[in-house]
Amino acid sequence: MTRYIKFVVSRLFGTLVDTIILWLFSNYIFSSYFGVYIISPAISFEVAMFSNYCFSYFWIWHMRLETKGPKSFFIRLLYFNISSIGGFGIKMGCLLLFEWLFSLDVVYCNLLALLISGLANYFLADLMVFRKSPYIKKIKDHILTDNVQADILNEEKLIEN
Repeated sequence: MTRYIKFVVSRLFGTLVDTIILWLFSNYIFSSYFGVYIISPAISFEVAMFSNYCFSYFWIWHMRLETKGPKSFFIRLLYFNISSIGGFGIKMGCLLLFEWLFSLDVVYCNLLALLISGLANYFLADLMVFRKSPYIKKIKDHILTDNVQADILNEEKLIEN
């Protein structure tokens, strides 16, 4: 439950970042329709996604990370970005569905859609992006890897102790 609360807090911060970046770019950088309605939201989405990723990597799921470093960071960032785009698609699909079903104002439809897409984003991050590696299994103090020779040496050290 604590992990989900951290997730919600980080996403609220991400929403604030998204809104501020969108406002800055649409009011001070771009003036064309394409710049305001296409480029500005894309940039604000990516900046907020990166903010959310940093919270996820360093605060929410940091204890799950068996390897840390630039390679791990950037590979997970790629998966996180893809899952975030998927979550955005879920949100838009739900928003349009709720508008079609209930004829509610877009703000209410968006809030309902955010509840569903928020859960989807949490489970995508939890089960895919920050899952424990299937290639490394920890048994007590012993780490099993794909390297059989290293496993044999580790077993011999455990027997000696």
